[in-house]
Amino acid sequence: MKNRLFIGSVIFLLLAVLPVAAKSKEEKGLVALSVKENVFVDESGRVVRLAGVSFSDPDKLEKEGHWNFKYFKEAKKWGCNVVRFPVHPYTWRYRGAGDYMQLLDKGVKWAEKAGLYVIIDWHSIGNLPGNKYPHFNYATNWNETVKFWKLMAERYRNNSVVACYELFNEPIEEEHSLNWKVWRPMMEKLIDEIRKIDNRKICLVAGMNWAYLLDEVIENPVNRSNVAYVTHPYPQKREQPWEDKWDADWGKVTEYYPVIATELGFVGAGERGEHIPVIGDETYGKAIIDYFDKKGVSYTIWCFDPDWAPTLIKDYKFTPSRQGVFFKKVLQKNK
Repeated sequence: MKNRLFIGSVIFLLLAVLPVAAKSKEEKGLVALSVKENVFVDESGRVVRLAGVSFSDPDKLEKEGHWNFKYFKEAKKWGCNVVRFPVHPYTWRYRGAGDYMQLLDKGVKWAEKAGLYVIIDWHSIGNLPGNKYPHFNYATNWNETVKFWKLMAERYRNNSVVACYELFNEPIEEEHSLNWKVWRPMMEKLIDEIRKIDNRKICLVAGMNWAYLLDEVIENPVNRSNVAYVTHPYPQKREQPWEDKWDADWGKVTEYYPVIATELGFVGAGERGEHIPVIGDETYGKAIIDYFDKKGVSYTIWCFDPDWAPTLIKDYKFTPSRQGVFFKKVLQKNK
């Protein structure tokens, strides 16, 4: 354990002198990523830190006429090296797998052209083993979830642009039917189904409490290789001061395994789109980015869309929102 802590400390010191996100190798194509100890690495062993944005559902963007290369180019201009595709179970069903896969295929090609890695996210919220969901958009079941990921694995197993499979967006913990002791083996079973087809992709496993808590991971980790953990550390998940609480809730995991915050962001009190747990300001923005930099955490900020709060843009001219102004400056440092 001491040796592992020492190795982790050395890696974090090295990360401190690296840019916030490693530059993508556009001229050579995007090489496959994998997990090594507590970091992401490329095929040469170089540490790669992912930093980017979460898009809105490709189905929404296509219907509104914005699922196009321009959208991806703008994300790249902001300084991203990764983008996240949130696929809602409801939109997946009503559009149909065949049509939806065409959207994803286009998006993956545009991402490659722009020099961006892709995270595919099964954007369900709820209690998967208990089949309880807060809204029909998020409702799914075990069989549909397995079928979705098998299809993704078949389609993208040899495509290095798709770096990560985010297995389930936000689990809602319930004392008996869903907790980490139930969730961990369920995710292992899902990973096993994927690995029958694709044994190279990084699988992202969300923590409890709407993908926030990872406090049980160190003592009871997912017993599979090439796994990283997801947290969504929105400002109201904890009261200030945040840092010690983040350490206890999920930050200590970074000493052992990679952690990626696939959602974060803020909306000012009284502003459009305010809702719990995202009400915050630039104080939170600085605190969370400083913490990520200290710990080497990768991240995708929510959301590169003018409608889904916290929004990063006001319109499809890509005018930054309040949080967009802040986070664009952060991402621009990567260029």
